[in-house]
Amino acid sequence: MTRSGMIWVAVSAGLVLLILLIIFILQNQDRVTVHYFGAAEDLSLGMALFIAAVAGGVLVAISGTARILQLRSQRRHRLVPPAPPGP
Repeated sequence: MTRSGMIWVAVSAGLVLLILLIIFILQNQDRVTVHYFGAAEDLSLGMALFIAAVAGGVLVAISGTARILQLRSQRRHRLVPPAPPGP
């Protein structure tokens, strides 16, 4: 498969997921009160769950990025040759 073909498949899959997400939010319009750090807000249930999912994804991305940086740092330190002994 060509690169443009893979991009087309990825965009198509993303659009299908967005359509399913819109349907989910529209079907869950019951109002709920969300309390967070002393603030309270009335949201639709679908939107509250969507915000929670995005926040969870952000936390996973942050922890994954931290782990990748940690592994790169370890690899860089292992690849540095030891200094030759002095006279």
